[in-house]
Amino acid sequence: MTLTLYNTLTRQKEIFTPLQAGKVKMYYCGVTVYDYCHLGHARACIVWDVVRRYLQWRGYEVKYIQNFTDIDDKILNRAREEGSTMQAVAERYIQAYFEDMDRLNVKRADAYPRATHTLDGIKRLVYELEQKGYAYPVNGDVYYAVRQFNAYGKLSGRKLEDLQAGASDRVDVEDPEYQKKKDPFDFALWKAAKPGEPAWESPWGAGRPGWHIECSAMVRDNLGETIDIHAGGADLIFPHHENEIAQSEAVTGKPLANYWMHNGMVTVNGEKMSKSLGNFITIRELLNRPTDPMAVRLFVLTAQYRKPIDFTDEAIAAATNGWHTLKEGLLFGYHYGKQLGWKEQESSLIPEVVQRFQDEVDDDFNFPGGLAVLFELAKELRREGNLLVHQGKTETPPEQLKQQWQTLVTLAQVLGFEAEPETETTVDGISDREIENLIQMRLAAKKAKNFAEADRIRNQLQNQGITLIDQPGGVTRWHRN
Repeated sequence: MTLTLYNTLTRQKEIFTPLQAGKVKMYYCGVTVYDYCHLGHARACIVWDVVRRYLQWRGYEVKYIQNFTDIDDKILNRAREEGSTMQAVAERYIQAYFEDMDRLNVKRADAYPRATHTLDGIKRLVYELEQKGYAYPVNGDVYYAVRQFNAYGKLSGRKLEDLQAGASDRVDVEDPEYQKKKDPFDFALWKAAKPGEPAWESPWGAGRPGWHIECSAMVRDNLGETIDIHAGGADLIFPHHENEIAQSEAVTGKPLANYWMHNGMVTVNGEKMSKSLGNFITIRELLNRPTDPMAVRLFVLTAQYRKPIDFTDEAIAAATNGWHTLKEGLLFGYHYGKQLGWKEQESSLIPEVVQRFQDEVDDDFNFPGGLAVLFELAKELRREGNLLVHQGKTETPPEQLKQQWQTLVTLAQVLGFEAEPETETTVDGISDREIENLIQMRLAAKKAKNFAEADRIRNQLQNQGITLIDQPGGVTRWHRN
């Protein structure tokens, strides 16, 4: 099957054809670093991480760029509240971003350009827009003349006439910025310095860039004039991505991106997430409850990426249960490979299962469909594992089980799911070695006919989530509940 994706620009699914065969240039509008990342950020970062992983698995060489917005009014406000600086606030939350995303197993981008590191490119782009008649300076500010760009609104489908009618009651004609503009829809490319704010020198005086121009410059500096995929949250379609198109394409005369992709929003118990409603959940708050990071990843990928997703206690509980099933399958080889006599050799996958997985995900990155294939494998392996635990054997040929396991592990990694056996301790603080030692002590107690002690050890292990299964011949198998 051919890979297709939904293009926000054309409002339809299209066959994916990169600019250069075998290579993909992809840009994701990242976070504004003034606070800890929340569930909405988690969804976006996981979705685009898996899109990138899948493209790589399909054989594409992907150059993946994600920016940090580190010049912004929100960052400045946070710095004022803390008696700090914009740079210090940005650095702290950039570090927090990496900590959170590492826990969610989000792969690092190829580069993380920042607005503060792209000032030369920003000023060059503003200057070119001014030279071409798309921008005009006013007392140290520079504005983009929206009506000069005839294609404005092509991404969002909005028309200026409709926007103007809807905004008539909301415009503050006394606002100084409004009075500077030639048209209410014009937006700032460069803002004149205000007292006490960070500023950089420019041809228009000391100031700082507007938000929209930052991404246009970072895309061009890192990936060129036209890229394959420009991604971000659906809330960025207008005005941010619409303005990016207007800025970039007015200068280059070329498409900024051939495919525009947007993920849906996250609600909490059916309501928009906001601090005022008290339902604002950061990633680290969720993971510290504790919630398994892989369960969060599963929660995100069980929904179609373009649709809204509702976070509830029931939804995260279901995702946690689902992850336990998937994890059991992923750990099958570690737990039973030696018992089954598996030898170290090259991995062998089940071609028809791999093809089914690809057919599902090729349809506009249908991750729920791909997950269904994974769960089939995981449930089969869990069933085989239970037979090995309770009966000590299985009727399925060992090499067939190995092939099923290797197929599951490989496809799960495409979606960013990984599990390793716990070598030291569990949440209950007991290691595999300690369990084996207690089992040996119990066997010794039984041989000495000290059945009270044997029962005490069994109960101790049961209370720590360990089930013992006594088998003929004095063999005791065990598994974690």
